[in-house]
Amino acid sequence: MTNSLTLNILLFALLFISWAVLHSLAAAVGLKRLFRGRFGEAAYAGWYRLLYNLFALVTFLPLYLLIPVLLPQTVVWSWSRPYLYLAYLFQLIGLAGLAYSLWLTDVWEFLGARQALWYVRGKGAGKMPEPRFITSGPYALVRHPLYFFSLVVLWFNPVMTVGSLVFYTAVTFYFWLGSIYEERKLATGYGAEYQAYQQRVPRLFPIKKPF
Repeated sequence: MTNSLTLNILLFALLFISWAVLHSLAAAVGLKRLFRGRFGEAAYAGWYRLLYNLFALVTFLPLYLLIPVLLPQTVVWSWSRPYLYLAYLFQLIGLAGLAYSLWLTDVWEFLGARQALWYVRGKGAGKMPEPRFITSGPYALVRHPLYFFSLVVLWFNPVMTVGSLVFYTAVTFYFWLGSIYEERKLATGYGAEYQAYQQRVPRLFPIKKPF
């Protein structure tokens, strides 16, 4: 590995970590508390989720566009026929799993659009309903199916370049660490019910620990 490539990988890692920290801070309880104090509970319920997602997207796009600039597109491996079709099959399974998981969680609520519409309509007919605790379908396979199926789509890319490999590795670590942080909040919110769910369903990959 040349010095320039090493420096580019380190630079990309630094930029990715910076984005991940900003993304995590935006989801932190302290910042949410500040938003509530400044704009009120109704504005928080109506707008925070949508603004959070928009912030994540807008800050992520420059990082994604830098991948071909900083990282070489040299092919590390590629799947040939008939294994190429197997890769496509797994990616199709990943996309279907993502779509089903989003449908179960309500994609409009996940994006924050439903909450914003509730606010625009005059804060609806009272308090926003609390998010449902889902344990069926893909949530019975892993506790974070959106992360898992995203990784299936990424890692079964039939053509893997150096840039893709570095990026997918960074995303995998971020999902792994992010799921730990997210579960602390879920365990606090749902208590013993979520702790029991943690005991019976794997976190990120559908591999159960030995008894």
